Amino acid sequence: MGQRSVDQRFVKTLLIVFSLVYGKAVWAQIRYSISEEQREGASVGNIAKDLGIDQKSLKERGFRIVSTSGESLFSLNQNDGMLSVNGKIDREEVCERSSPCLINLKIALENPLEIHYVTVEVLDVNDHAPSFPEREKHLEISETVVLPGARFQLQAARDPDAGSNSVQTYKLSHTDYFRLEVKDRDEDGKVPVLVLQKPLDREVFTNVKLQLTALDGGRPPKSGAMNIMINVLDINDNPPIFTKDSYSVMLNENTPLGTTIFRVNATDSDEGQNGEVVYSLGHDVSDKLRKLFEVNPVSGEIIVRGPLDFEVKDKYEIDIQASDKGIVPLTADKSVTIKISDVNDNSPKIEVTSFSNAVPEDSKPGTTVALISVTDLDSGINGRVFCSLSEDLPFKLLPSSQENIFSLVTTSSLDREQLSQYEISIEAKDGGQPPLSSVKSITVMISDVNDNSPEFSSSPYEFYVMENNVPGASLFSVSASDKDTGENSVLSYQICRENSEENKVTSFININSENGEVYALKSFDFETLKTFQFHILATDSGSPPLSSNVTVKVFILDQNDNAPVILYPLSTNGSSEGVEEIPRNVNAGHLVTKVRAYDADVGYNGWLLFSLQEVSDHSLFALDRYTGQIRSLRSLTETDEAQHKLLILVKDNGNVSLSATATVIIKVVEPKEAFSASDAPNAVRDEEENHVTFYLILTLGSVSVLFVISIIVLIVMQCSRSPDYSSKYLQDTNYDGTLCHSIQYRSGDKRYMLVSPRMSIGSTLAAGSTRNTLLIPERGSRRDQGEVRMVFQIQ
Repeated sequence: MGQRSVDQRFVKTLLIVFSLVYGKAVWAQIRYSISEEQREGASVGNIAKDLGIDQKSLKERGFRIVSTSGESLFSLNQNDGMLSVNGKIDREEVCERSSPCLINLKIALENPLEIHYVTVEVLDVNDHAPSFPEREKHLEISETVVLPGARFQLQAARDPDAGSNSVQTYKLSHTDYFRLEVKDRDEDGKVPVLVLQKPLDREVFTNVKLQLTALDGGRPPKSGAMNIMINVLDINDNPPIFTKDSYSVMLNENTPLGTTIFRVNATDSDEGQNGEVVYSLGHDVSDKLRKLFEVNPVSGEIIVRGPLDFEVKDKYEIDIQASDKGIVPLTADKSVTIKISDVNDNSPKIEVTSFSNAVPEDSKPGTTVALISVTDLDSGINGRVFCSLSEDLPFKLLPSSQENIFSLVTTSSLDREQLSQYEISIEAKDGGQPPLSSVKSITVMISDVNDNSPEFSSSPYEFYVMENNVPGASLFSVSASDKDTGENSVLSYQICRENSEENKVTSFININSENGEVYALKSFDFETLKTFQFHILATDSGSPPLSSNVTVKVFILDQNDNAPVILYPLSTNGSSEGVEEIPRNVNAGHLVTKVRAYDADVGYNGWLLFSLQEVSDHSLFALDRYTGQIRSLRSLTETDEAQHKLLILVKDNGNVSLSATATVIIKVVEPKEAFSASDAPNAVRDEEENHVTFYLILTLGSVSVLFVISIIVLIVMQCSRSPDYSSKYLQDTNYDGTLCHSIQYRSGDKRYMLVSPRMSIGSTLAAGSTRNTLLIPERGSRRDQGEVRMVFQIQ
């Protein structure tokens, strides 16, 4: 289980408090240690507990490993925050020989965002024994030539373990001729060296057999052995000598293969083959170095064989061996130090460690969208990275307290209805010459917030509905739209039902809440109701919901559903019959009587025409089709009958005409009888006719004045209205200026109806048309809710 110091706990506590107070992403460092070779599932440490996060908060916020150098080695329990081992960890495989062996993890907590750095140190276990590259080493040493103190470097034993578990010492089997020295090398560790203590005498023995044992520092220690076979030779007694005490060179990384770095030189004072020097890499040079460098055996030139990378290793030490060609060759070793200088050959790498791909459009400026980590393998100025956003967007990068960590935050308000997503390009550029850069693009989606009210397609709505509509059938529909999306744009409709007197009509109006279809629960009667208005409310499904309303104006259109009513002759017992008396001495053109009728409908539906259906003598009487006047066509003779019966048909001008009939009986009397009969009653009739004439003249005068006022009001309204609305009342181009024969006025309808006698009987007014109709809005009191109809017949 990991151990932490008091200072680490104090720093961690401060970071957690900062995160809770300011709601920002913070960083904390936790360190654990665990021995290698642990079983799978072994616990490393409880991160949640060490961060002071309870189990309930942990489940709500989420807990995960976002980036790690050994992600497959560990697993993180989302429920309790326990970090455990995925499988058996071999430190030598994970970290090679580096010490300490550290594995860095990035742990992320959401809502609010927190980043914590966890370092796990894998402790070494002494699970490897030292081993030599060769099981048996052969050395050839000339007698007498090799003086006491001569040194013979052997290949070091290798132990994959680190620290005290690596090779610590060597032991040499007992001999009087050699002793063992151990040389410490940074690169290769401890290297054994045989030192000759006294000259060898080939006449005493020809070979020496020794055993070299390597021991590590484990408890108990492990060991490995190598046999050394020494053959005693004669002659060559001068080893090669290098001309310099040390060699060092500076070399740029990425040097082309085949490049000669420099040349070493050694001399041998012997003659012939014993003085002829050849060069090679030392026996202890690893295979990795042999893949990178080679030496020309004749010239001593060191040549680059493999690619060099400063980011992998910045310094190499190579043993160069110079050997003569004697029967018993003598050698000399020299260490060459090669330093690698950095070149700007690595572009910065951008990593998005945490990312919120959807940001609410009502997010406040400064909201963190993503955490960006930038790395550059180069060093110095070549590894210094600068980040920027390549476009002018409502986002910016803020550096964090840790180097090369940036937060992408909002800088201004967002509006999804204007732009629903942003393509953000993050550019990272290093400080090298020339600089290298890289670009990473991320897509940030703007999530919708219910910030738009519904909008109706028209305001106000005006609809024209025929009377006698079918109850329950759709009358019309309204439509609204919402700029938001998802549930925030799902609309429902309802009628605003107010308690005022004028809105009682909404009690029999309903609306489909889903599609805005409006239908009535009963039929409309134009003669009872001409127009009404109500309000429809559209509400979205957001939280909280937003709504808007619109005014709907409904105009009821007339249908020909009322038959003409005959006023004269008066109707008795279900039939209309009148009796008129005329003297026999009347002349042609004499006004016998006049049939009076009216129709409750308006327009063409209320325009009445009169016709003779039956008449006893077609040559004697005629009926005016527009006025209903019955006149004599000629003078009566003695042979004409004393009584004539006329059947009068009165019909309106609707598409499907409705009609009524009346019978007028005309009696022909002698002039004296007519005069005597009319002495008494005709005096009353004359007086009544005089009154009727007076009222008719008064009525015609009133209508004329009212007509002129209506024309003036119409002109004023046309001048004050907008061009769109005024087009509804343009004069009919077919009107020829002929004075209408029938003028109908309804106070309930608030309009005059002027009907031209030249209109065809079969013609009708289209819905919404005001052809030959003068509309006068009622600006006065609403007291008179009844309907007044005046029918004037103008001769």
